[in-house]
Amino acid sequence: MVDRKQRFLPFFILIPGIALVFAIATLKPSPTPDTSKLEQEAKPRVAVAHISPETVKLNTHSQGTVSPRREIDLVAQVAGQIIEVDSNFVAGGFFQQGSTLVQIDPRDYESALINAKAQVAEAQQRLAEEKGRARQAKREWRDLGNDDANALFLRKPQLAAAQAALASAQAHEQQAQLHLQRTRIMVPFTGRVAETLVDLGQYVSPGSKIARVYDAAVAEVRLPLNNRQAALVDLPIISPQHLDEAPKVSLRGNIAGKQFEWQGVITRTEASIDTRSRMYYAIAEVENPFNYGEERHPAPLMMGLFVEAEIEGQQLDNVLVLPRSALFKRNKIYSLDADNKAVLQTVDVLQTSEEHAWVRANLEANTPLVINKLSLLTPGTEVEPVESEKTTPDAAPVAHQGE
Repeated sequence: MVDRKQRFLPFFILIPGIALVFAIATLKPSPTPDTSKLEQEAKPRVAVAHISPETVKLNTHSQGTVSPRREIDLVAQVAGQIIEVDSNFVAGGFFQQGSTLVQIDPRDYESALINAKAQVAEAQQRLAEEKGRARQAKREWRDLGNDDANALFLRKPQLAAAQAALASAQAHEQQAQLHLQRTRIMVPFTGRVAETLVDLGQYVSPGSKIARVYDAAVAEVRLPLNNRQAALVDLPIISPQHLDEAPKVSLRGNIAGKQFEWQGVITRTEASIDTRSRMYYAIAEVENPFNYGEERHPAPLMMGLFVEAEIEGQQLDNVLVLPRSALFKRNKIYSLDADNKAVLQTVDVLQTSEEHAWVRANLEANTPLVINKLSLLTPGTEVEPVESEKTTPDAAPVAHQGE
């Protein structure tokens, strides 16, 4: 009997325990959530600013090489030996308009001119004689009492031949005079010698190159501009402008290790757009590039010098000046609506720098703009705006080529 009780004792202990555990699990009160104490979803904080449109001028950068506006080859028009050269007939030498750079031996042409003058005098004599014979023939025919005179009897063909001979002789005299003048090789402008190809004592023939010279009155720089840069500058694309209305340009270059700056103007654009690069080419001109000193150019503007150019921009209205961080995907910005939700808008980017961007956008006045870049910000996201002061550039912005 005792053994039977000991055998069932574990069951008497296990069954009440299971029942107790079941009662605790089923009768335990379940918690109910208190929604009033739930925290609101966190909103991203963004810096915003109220930016008003401004009127600005956007300068633009380009570069080019200085070249003369006019450069020509001096060519001999007559043959002969060079008997004299000017002291400035050297590479780099300056010369004045009309000065003789090279003198070809003129003696043969002086002799030809004397002979031509003699032929003119002889032709004049023959013409005078024919005029006298014609008057005499006319009197004789009139004495015969006949009004219908024969042209040959009146010596009209002989008179016409004498007149033609005189005109031919005079033409030969003018040709001889012209050949004599061409023995003095001159240039019709004030300039500088770029290269000499002959020297004293050398024989030249018609067509021989004497030297290469250029006009020193004006220097030019050919400046490439893309579409965006051309839109910022008041280029004389349609018609030329007066110089006082032309865009100003500053040229900076390095001569002998020193940096110098020259002032010029954009006088014209080339006749066509480059078909390969699709670039416009504006022509900047600098007057008297070698005239330097007090109140003039700081140094001579050398031909062939590579220069950086800053072109004065035209006045632009309704431009927003934003921090560079306000741009998303190069040409988009975020603004906030009345519910502080982000609105993505595409803008017309006029120019950018390392810190600022100049854009045009279709926005209502006092629209808050997001000025800090958040990678997770998407359109329609409700944000917590934080007012920020807008920073503006201290100097006139500069548009760089290719931006």
